[in-house]
Amino acid sequence: EAESKNREVVLGKIDKLVKQFVYEASLKHKLTETLAKSCGGKIFAFGSYRLGVHGAGADIDMLCVVPSHVTRDDFFEIMVDLLKGRSEVSELTPVSSAHVPVIKMQFGGVDIDLTFASLNRPTIPDDFELLDNSILRGLDEKTIRSVNGSRVTDEILRLVPNIPSFRLALRCIKFWAKRRAVYSNSLGFLGGVAWAMLVARICQLYPNACAGTLVYRFFKIFLVWKWPRPVLLKAIENGPMHLRVWNPKFYEVDFEHKMPIITPAYPSMCATHNVSLSTRQIMGSELMRGLSIVERIMKGEAKWTDLFAKDEFFRRYKFYMQVNVTSTDEEASHGLHGFLESRIRQYLV
Repeated sequence: EAESKNREVVLGKIDKLVKQFVYEASLKHKLTETLAKSCGGKIFAFGSYRLGVHGAGADIDMLCVVPSHVTRDDFFEIMVDLLKGRSEVSELTPVSSAHVPVIKMQFGGVDIDLTFASLNRPTIPDDFELLDNSILRGLDEKTIRSVNGSRVTDEILRLVPNIPSFRLALRCIKFWAKRRAVYSNSLGFLGGVAWAMLVARICQLYPNACAGTLVYRFFKIFLVWKWPRPVLLKAIENGPMHLRVWNPKFYEVDFEHKMPIITPAYPSMCATHNVSLSTRQIMGSELMRGLSIVERIMKGEAKWTDLFAKDEFFRRYKFYMQVNVTSTDEEASHGLHGFLESRIRQYLV
C-alpha cells in the first residue's frame, strides 16, 4: 500500500513538472507569460500500470503530451535539465535516438520510462484524451509510435469482455514469462504489451471463462498457432489519414515478421518485430512445457508453483558469452548499456 501511494505521489510530481516544462518551453518560443501559463500539458500512464497488472517494483510507462510549439529537442533539453535539478531523480538516461525516444529514470524510487508527443494543438488541457484518430493528423512516425503506446493500452481494455478475469490471467502469464526468461522485447522475446494482447485474444474467444481456464486455453491455443499468421484483436483499420499500417502483402519488412502480434489502435503496427526464429522456437518450447503442467494441474497432479519454477538458464548450456559495459562516466554508462541491450539480439542466431 505504501508503494502504491508513493507511485501516485510520483505521478503527481511528474505531471506538475510537465506543466512547468511546457511553460518554460513556451517562453523560449517567445509566447507571452499569460499564453505560456495556459498551454497546459498532460501525462498519460500506459502499459502494465494502466492495464492494472503492475507488480511491486515494476516500472511505469508514461507519455508526456504537449502543444505543437514544444519540440522533441525541447524535451531532451529543458525537461532533462528540470529532472537533473530534482533530488529524487537518479539514473537519468535520455535516449533520443531510440525507436521510441524516451527518458529513463528513477523518480522517488520508482522506475519511469517517459516518452514524448507534440500534437498539432495550441494547448493541452487536463481533460484532453487520445482516443480520437484525428489527433494523429500531421504527426511524424516517432510521435505516432509514442502516442500509440497509450492508445493501444486503452484499446486493449475496451476490447476485453471481462476485465477482472483478463487481469488475473495476464498477471499469471507475465509472471510465468518472467520466471521462464521469455519476457524481453529487446532480446527478441515478447514485451508486456504483446503478452497482454495474446491474453486479450483468449479472453475474446472465451468471454465467460475464469482466469484458470483462460491460462489453460492460452497455452493450448498458442502452442499450435500457425505462425506467421497474425494475432489480431480486431480487423485492421485503414483509417482516413492513409498512415502506414501493418500489411505483409504490401511491405516486405512486415512479411519478414516471424511472430506478428498486431496492435489494435490505428495505425496498426507489429509489436513483435524483434522476434527471431530462434526466440520463437524457445517460446514454443516453454508453451509446450506450460501446457503439460497446466493439464496436470487440472487433474490435481501438479501445483501452480510448478508452472512458475525458475528457468535454469545457466545450467542448460556448456558455453556462455558475457558482455561487460564499462565507462568512466555514469551518465554515458547508462546510455551505452541501453544502446547495447537494444542491439545484442542482432548477434544471436
